[in-house]
Amino acid sequence: MSLIGALLGYVLTAFMLVLVARAVLSWVGMAAGDRPWVRKASAVTHSLTEPVIAPVRRVLRPARVGGLGIDLAFTAVFVGVLILRSIAFSL
Repeated sequence: MSLIGALLGYVLTAFMLVLVARAVLSWVGMAAGDRPWVRKASAVTHSLTEPVIAPVRRVLRPARVGGLGIDLAFTAVFVGVLILRSIAFSL
């Protein structure tokens, strides 16, 4: 494993953890109501992940299932990060 591949793999792992935190905070935000720490943590995770998710969201619009919207862009970015991470660690 090369140094560059390992560093890239660790950066992608950190980004994946921020994506997971964004998803969890989204669910907690709905259940916790209007808590200041949830708003601040959500703002941080959104600011870190939205530059990557927004261009994908322009191509993959959220799917409507009844009254529920499923964000396909988030899922596509998450799967893409998983694939790129495995490639980076195998370099």
